[in-house]
Amino acid sequence: MAKQDYYELLGVARTATEAEIKKAYRRMAMKYHPDRNPDDATAEAKFKEVKEAYEILSDSQKRAAYDQFGHAGVDGSAGGGFRSSGGFSDIFGDVFNDIFGGGGSSQSFRGADLRYRLDLTLEEAVAGTTAKIRIPVNVECKTCEGSGAKKGTQPVTCTTCGGHGQVRIQQGFFTVQQACPHCRGTGKMIQDPCADCHGEGVVQEHKTLSVKVPAGVDTGDRIRLAGEGEAGSRGAPAGDLYVEVAVKRHDVFTRDGNNLFSDVPISFTTACLGGEVEVPTLAGKAVLKIPEGTQTGQQFRLREKGVKSVRTGEIGDLMCRVIIETPVKLSKKQKALLQEFADTMEGTGATHSPKHESWLDAVKRFFE
Repeated sequence: MAKQDYYELLGVARTATEAEIKKAYRRMAMKYHPDRNPDDATAEAKFKEVKEAYEILSDSQKRAAYDQFGHAGVDGSAGGGFRSSGGFSDIFGDVFNDIFGGGGSSQSFRGADLRYRLDLTLEEAVAGTTAKIRIPVNVECKTCEGSGAKKGTQPVTCTTCGGHGQVRIQQGFFTVQQACPHCRGTGKMIQDPCADCHGEGVVQEHKTLSVKVPAGVDTGDRIRLAGEGEAGSRGAPAGDLYVEVAVKRHDVFTRDGNNLFSDVPISFTTACLGGEVEVPTLAGKAVLKIPEGTQTGQQFRLREKGVKSVRTGEIGDLMCRVIIETPVKLSKKQKALLQEFADTMEGTGATHSPKHESWLDAVKRFFE
């Protein structure tokens, strides 16, 4: 009798990923396992076929041979067939190992990653800087060399898990394997804890680090310092330190990406007659030319006076928005001159206030 195609047997496409194949196998194995279908020879036979299909398709070399030559390319490679003595939970051993780990007395854990907020001025963020930071961090206890046990003593085997670091919990027909709650997966218990670290194997210290901040960083950017996080347990590597940049508010400029924005106050006469205004930039001073008849709110661009991108190297612009200031605390003579100026504006037939007139037109249409 010809064997059924392995992909069809598991109900997956020939392009299925390893995760999709494993998921399909778990579903089919649960359905046909003999523990759930006692005295059902058909279900047992189906389970054997499913298991064989999974063993072939979960192995990259066997799968490649099967894809090229079919069943003839993998005859005998499926292994020793079905074994029922292990119980229903045995099918899921690889799945639970993926979730909970293999478990054992040599189990160790990588140190935790740390995060530090670094406040910078806009000038520092744009130009780049080297900052000194002082952080609290857990490091390996020197007294017990990270074992957590009092000097001269050693941890003993955990009586709960027998040194395996894992315990099995029965839930119906499932057996779930998880880290031992008493030894936290280490397989060891400390009877005489170290007085300095209280059995933790790590102590808290403060250390000063030098952080090189590249030019052009902005709020939210992160700088990774590998291995500068908390110490790992039992010789495992330390975690990383992530320095998160926060740029302080500036009195003159606001930043949007690589562009800078600034409000520039100008006098009433400069707006009317035109002229030049000296404006600040992060690289020094620049001259902004104001054309005759400039209106308040107009923006002028000073090219490449912004921020150099930390990623692309492109330089942004400085956008200057002019704000026309109304004169205050006028003398009698100044008021008279302004009134005389206002009188000359009437009856000339010229359009001196284009925005005002367009606004009046809009109001007229609204009421109509």
